[in-house]
Amino acid sequence: MHFHIAKSIIERKFVEFIKNNILLIGLVLGSGLMLLWPGVKKSASGVPNLSPAEAVTLINRSNAVVLDVRDAAEFATGHIAEAKHIALDDLPAKLNELKKYQNKAVLVNCQRGTCSAKACEILRKAEFTQVNNLQGGLDAWLNAKLPVVTSQSSAKKATAKPAEKVEG
Repeated sequence: MHFHIAKSIIERKFVEFIKNNILLIGLVLGSGLMLLWPGVKKSASGVPNLSPAEAVTLINRSNAVVLDVRDAAEFATGHIAEAKHIALDDLPAKLNELKKYQNKAVLVNCQRGTCSAKACEILRKAEFTQVNNLQGGLDAWLNAKLPVVTSQSSAKKATAKPAEKVEG
């Protein structure tokens, strides 16, 4: 009988504690979920989200292919050097162009990192084995003060070479 009374008192105290501290409990649970979310999101898609610094390391050490999935106008305003351009909407139809990179490190980027995450899913489903997403996209790349090239500067370089040959 004493056990039953003690159990009842403990239950009442527990309920009272919960009622008095519901906001604090909610804050603790919310904070915990926010800390765990990036890891859960990463493992759910199976694609690593790389910071700009990690992306540079991947490009330099693994000779990664950079795939920019923004539209043509965005790509023309500036992109990572030597990036291949295939807009996200065109990616499923153009997977054959990328097949030679299926077992090679691929870094996918867009402007903010959300479209590239979708592109990474498409590549993973097509059995690309080393797909990486640039977390934060080109915005994060630029915020890290990393260089970009424009299509115009690439075109100038291409036209400058023949002019030099003609003069020389």
